[in-house]
Amino acid sequence: MEQNSEDTNYSEATALAKGWLRWLWGTLACFFMVLAVIGIIIPGLPAAVFIVLGAWAASRSSERMHQWIEDHHLFGQLLETWRSGYLNRRTKLLATLSMALPMAIAVHYIGNIYLLLFTVGGIGCGILWVWTRPEPQE
Repeated sequence: MEQNSEDTNYSEATALAKGWLRWLWGTLACFFMVLAVIGIIIPGLPAAVFIVLGAWAASRSSERMHQWIEDHHLFGQLLETWRSGYLNRRTKLLATLSMALPMAIAVHYIGNIYLLLFTVGGIGCGILWVWTRPEPQE
């Protein structure tokens, strides 16, 4: 009997996800993908993070939208790389450069030493994380 009550609860949650919550996930997916496109254009804005978030939100909203993101020539390739856990040297260099620009701007413009340390420390952690990812064997 417990299994039936669990199935009922799961069905109710699934029905809720198909209602207004589905539109919320879809809106979030579109929002993240717009930020990703802006991030591709503007250095310092992390496009990859927004593409991953957009695909995740789309998977909860629309199979068609999720499949479009997965099949996209740029977004799909980035998602595949993300899932593999590997980052090639070129990607690491581009990520480092895209993080170094806002760090240089912060060093130049931020007068508060604590805010500056927080900003530089956060970006430094991001750069460290990127360089500790393994590179694919070629």
